[in-house]
Amino acid sequence: MHHLRVLALCTLIATTLATPARALTLLRDPDIEHALKQLAEPVLKAAGLSPTRTDILVIDDGSLNAFVVDRDHIFIHSGLLLKMQTPAMLQAVIAHEAAHIANGHLMRRPVNMRNARTAAGLGAALAAAAAIASGAGEAAGAAALGVQTSAMRRFFAHTRAEENAADQSGVRYLATAGIDPQGAVQVMDIFRGQEALSRYRQDPYARTHPLSADRFRVVKRLADAYAGKTRDNAAAAYWFARAKGKLSAFQRAPKWTLTRAGEFGYPDVRRMREAIAHHRRSQTEQAVAAIDAAIAQRPKDPFLYELKGQILMESRRFQAATAAYGRAVNLAPKNALILGSYGRALLAEGQIGKAQDYLEQARARDGRDARVMRDLAVTYARQGNKGMASLVTAERYAMTGRLQDAGLHAQRASDMLPRGSTGWRRAQDVLSAAQAAERKRR
Repeated sequence: MHHLRVLALCTLIATTLATPARALTLLRDPDIEHALKQLAEPVLKAAGLSPTRTDILVIDDGSLNAFVVDRDHIFIHSGLLLKMQTPAMLQAVIAHEAAHIANGHLMRRPVNMRNARTAAGLGAALAAAAAIASGAGEAAGAAALGVQTSAMRRFFAHTRAEENAADQSGVRYLATAGIDPQGAVQVMDIFRGQEALSRYRQDPYARTHPLSADRFRVVKRLADAYAGKTRDNAAAAYWFARAKGKLSAFQRAPKWTLTRAGEFGYPDVRRMREAIAHHRRSQTEQAVAAIDAAIAQRPKDPFLYELKGQILMESRRFQAATAAYGRAVNLAPKNALILGSYGRALLAEGQIGKAQDYLEQARARDGRDARVMRDLAVTYARQGNKGMASLVTAERYAMTGRLQDAGLHAQRASDMLPRGSTGWRRAQDVLSAAQAAERKRR
């Protein structure tokens, strides 16, 4: 589908589930992730968590869900993000998930998820999340994690006691951060009545976060106690508009976007959304004009240059795309997704050595971008480094759940790379995951 291609989604889970249609995909966009980090920062600080260490990542799924797999990641479905009407509602979701981390609820999980930052570890964890969220395929998810199916069913399902504790902590975090806790009430109101539905008709969030009328009343009472003690936050409103505005522009029809482009009230957000809509209609000149108008309003915003680079790259204007991405890198030299996009543009121009440098920087800062792994494999192969090409290919397959293919490439990498080297050890990680999955299948 065109709207998924232009947003450069990385397929994360494919064959570990019985039905490929249930696969989870990570939606990697530097602007959206930056906006979510801005919204999450005060909440995470109130929870005693590190805003720099805890990443807020978006799953491309229209259902309503949010979950955690370890201390370092909070995942939000795109459907839930688009359902949120205010920054406080989205921050309430983040606060609730942060409470599960801060309150130690992950400690009872039947598997050790400390390795979720590795390609194989994160792929296995999200295979499990996909299995549970679908209400089926639990055996496949259990095999990916190497645990019994009965334990798998408990992996993401929070107890009512945990939910009550997370509710109270989440409301307290919001109030401490000066955010209106009524956002938590509004979120819970979305799911009221779902407990009366059959399991397969419930949203995944309702399945893994059991809701009751008593919980709703308690949260409302707690939120009411903080009435008048919150403050307006113009920055939160802006970043909410950036995240939701960009996501909806890529996921809704261009005509829908163009009729609502200015709904958030920010001129640059309007121009950004118009640029996306025109780009998706293959109206490159209008798209470039719109993004240039947004850049004129925020000339030091790296994410607008990154979007311009994407528009030009996907219009096959590689030289202009490289220039736009280069400007984005100058403004945000540590952003892994921007570094990866710049490396991709350099690769398209044939600057293999320079492309490898930036792609390796991107890979070192964020090992969860499957497109960077694919591009790195190309650069290594073109320069004759077959061992590293096989390694990053193995890691990419591991992230997409193709553990049998991952194991084959990891074995090749292990045979070619110096024993004991960093690359060799990375290959062993993938091999271990592939072998564990194979044992479970037998």
